Amino acid sequence: MKKILRKKLIKKRKKNYVEISSKHNLNIYKVLKKNYQNIKTIGGYVPINYEFDCLKLLQLLEKKNYIICLPVTGKNYVMNFYKYSFSDPLKINKLGIGEPIKLSKKTVPDLIFVPLVGYDKYLNRLGYGGGFYDRYFQKNQKLKKIIKIGLAFSSQKIKKLPTDKFDKKLNKIITEKKI
Repeated sequence: MKKILRKKLIKKRKKNYVEISSKHNLNIYKVLKKNYQNIKTIGGYVPINYEFDCLKLLQLLEKKNYIICLPVTGKNYVMNFYKYSFSDPLKINKLGIGEPIKLSKKTVPDLIFVPLVGYDKYLNRLGYGGGFYDRYFQKNQKLKKIIKIGLAFSSQKIKKLPTDKFDKKLNKIITEKKI
């Protein structure tokens, strides 16, 4: 069921893709600053397949002195976050996703922007099926409470996603229409 839904939603996302405006990114920053004063480290991602592009938002946050981290994937669906600066180059991994080349110490971000294929009003997320983010949250939830914010387009919302015991809920979802 998830596999069929994933294909349908990726196709829909491509059809309904929109650029995220600088004004919207600034509004997201203002909401973060107001609601999450204690965060210092923010995890993001390099978008693929018409995902919500958070790179300009991450650049803005870096200019505002937040520490930016990006994920690096490894064997057995393991993912870790490493500090990244936009002055550093990226390499393309085996999944076709940009990752930091210069790996510093592993970092557990205070807040992570999470890409997604689909979502529902219950804050459930459908990813690509590898379980990277769910495993990461499971592994690190004992170290600290990570704020998980899904970034999506409003067209990716469905009534109810099928879920299982491994799926981790998000704290919030931000779309091109609503913060």
